[in-house]
Amino acid sequence: MNRRQFIKTVSLGAAGMSLLPAASARAVSPPADKPNVIIILADDLGNADTSIFKGWIKTPNLERMSKEGLTFTDFHSNSSVCSPTRAALLTGRYQQRAGIVDVMARHLDTPSLRPTELTLSRLMKQGGYRTALFGKWHLGTEPENNPVNHGFDEFRGFLDGYIDYHKHDRTWHNGLKIEDQKGYSTHLITKNSVEFIKRNKDKPFFMYVAHESVHLPYQTPEDTIEKRKPIPKGKRWDRERIRPKYKIMVEELDKGIGEVLKTLRECKIEQKTFVFFFSDNGATGSGSNAPYRGGKFSHYEGGHRGGAIAWMPGRIKARTTTNALTVGMDLLPTITDMAGVKVPPARRLDGTSMKDLIFNGADFPDRKIFFGYEPKLGTALRDGPWKMIVKKGRRGKLELYDLGTDIGERNNIIDKHPKRAKEMQAAIETWAAEMLVEVDARRRKR
Repeated sequence: MNRRQFIKTVSLGAAGMSLLPAASARAVSPPADKPNVIIILADDLGNADTSIFKGWIKTPNLERMSKEGLTFTDFHSNSSVCSPTRAALLTGRYQQRAGIVDVMARHLDTPSLRPTELTLSRLMKQGGYRTALFGKWHLGTEPENNPVNHGFDEFRGFLDGYIDYHKHDRTWHNGLKIEDQKGYSTHLITKNSVEFIKRNKDKPFFMYVAHESVHLPYQTPEDTIEKRKPIPKGKRWDRERIRPKYKIMVEELDKGIGEVLKTLRECKIEQKTFVFFFSDNGATGSGSNAPYRGGKFSHYEGGHRGGAIAWMPGRIKARTTTNALTVGMDLLPTITDMAGVKVPPARRLDGTSMKDLIFNGADFPDRKIFFGYEPKLGTALRDGPWKMIVKKGRRGKLELYDLGTDIGERNNIIDKHPKRAKEMQAAIETWAAEMLVEVDARRRKR
């Protein structure tokens, strides 16, 4: 089975998207003028949680996006944890080039995204776009690392990895200032996004909607400070306690996405607005990453593989799917390509533009994709249907899987394919060596 046959057969079957036909006819080109761009990022959302992949939670607005647009069944975040994924998304490069290989937390030695970094937001602003981020940043908490110093004209949200969904008196920002905006985080992110669209409907804009949902703490709109009850001892991480809350949180996320799409239609700019949805990594034990193994903090497919949707009615062919191996860092070259925004020639990008794939159903180039999380997990490599994981530690273990026959990564076949294993291990070692040089260089500049 060749690579294209593998991806078409396995990805569609595993993801449960067989009811949607693959792209075939040529789609209409994107607008000649500057299209608006919206990236919607969920947090810790599992592949099998939403109904677009026949999941257990009804998400009608994501379903509508999927039916009206292009659904990706082999799309990956660059990492299985928050901060590195966001760094890769905004830079179009492997996150290691920015020195960010781990989640940002006060007890970890993970540098912030430097204000001199060339980001998608800065490029879009330089290209004449009004830019905004609503929601989660998680790329540095110091004023110099604030989103407004990375090319965002507007920022309302929080800088840390998560906050209380209801209490925002010390954690919510409006630009560089603390702002106690009242309300439920998911609702506030939606409200601010809708208002931004209405204010900027007559000029090109780039909006990054970074939801907190469904990251912990597991709080619904009803779990206000006044209504909360003490969690019984030993029940804080009880799946039976969390799952009903998780379901409601996903439903509220979906409603918020629906409000954004509704506003685009009301403003009559849906055909000139490109919207892309995905999750920053797989789910924790509260969600489901089926049929994939692993989840958040894992190099198995469940850690970084999830559904993504590209939506632009009348511009992207409806009810189509793509099985191309794509990744979050592809969005910067894709969006700048669509918008006619120039990336400096000297700037080395690791991502590849998906413009022709999205709008014309064109073949996407074969390439190796690396997933590095060096401090804890080591490195993984996807090369078509082949997946190798090099684990860290004194007992560093090599694992090789053929996703064409083993989508759940249950059977390590490294002993059966010594030549393939040797080639992939060498590729990982070469890549990791290059990336770690960049990580060390970034840390020395701190």
